[in-house]
Amino acid sequence: MTPVDFIRDLFNPDLAFLPKALLIAVMSAIVCGVVGCYVVLRGMAFIGDAVAHAVFPGLAVAFVVSGSLVLGGTIAGVITALLVAAFSQNRRLKEDSVIGVFFVAAFALGIVIISRAPGYAGSLQQFLFGSITGIPDRDVFVVGLTGVVILLVAFLLHKELVAVTLDREMARSVGLRTFWLDIVLYVMVTLAVVISVQTIGNILVLALLITPAATARLLTDRLGVMMFLAPVIGGVSALVGLYLSWSWDLPVGGTIVLTLTAVFLGGWLLAPRHGLLASRMRLVRGAA
Repeated sequence: MTPVDFIRDLFNPDLAFLPKALLIAVMSAIVCGVVGCYVVLRGMAFIGDAVAHAVFPGLAVAFVVSGSLVLGGTIAGVITALLVAAFSQNRRLKEDSVIGVFFVAAFALGIVIISRAPGYAGSLQQFLFGSITGIPDRDVFVVGLTGVVILLVAFLLHKELVAVTLDREMARSVGLRTFWLDIVLYVMVTLAVVISVQTIGNILVLALLITPAATARLLTDRLGVMMFLAPVIGGVSALVGLYLSWSWDLPVGGTIVLTLTAVFLGGWLLAPRHGLLASRMRLVRGAA
């Protein structure tokens, strides 16, 4: 399928789900690209994966009762985070151990809940791996509104979030409430994960959060440029991934992730300062 054919399909009334899927995929990628910059800079990839597991029971409940996926996922993520915070007060267990217990338990609870819904196998596959069909109109508006709220919070608290990300002790010494800023960031990660699940799936959503920001990190040393590049990389990769999946009848989530990975590998090889080829050139010049 040529790009022109894909554009025609986007405007085909009989394929109304396709432009909705594209909108949600691109909007989710942009939001995840911005939030992912904080996650990558703080080395929080494990937290991102854990949140993706934690929101699953809320998504499952919302699906079974035909409620809001965003609301259900957010409530489940916040409840699980509070449980982790409470049980982490026992210093005999480290926080990462408690996270491993509760977030995986939350994921298992989600599987049990979704198994009670009609069409269990299809529903589970949709949540785990994403689906471009059957996206209701209201979800486009919910994802768009939620994305705007996340980006607005990131814009208003950018300096504070960066300060806590780069040097927590300094941030605490100048009077910033690091605990509450951590909570804000966790909620932002939770919302970014929830709005991305329908297109890319619960298992693969971490790639949308991490890979664009990691690629941007390879391409620049400036935080402002990184915050711009990450959502651009995510949005373009979502567009290309959806086009490839539609053209070759491939799973959407997997195709988008592989597209993101290809861009990351390109950056790892060709980045002007931190790429493999640039590093080898510097070694050759130094030896000469």
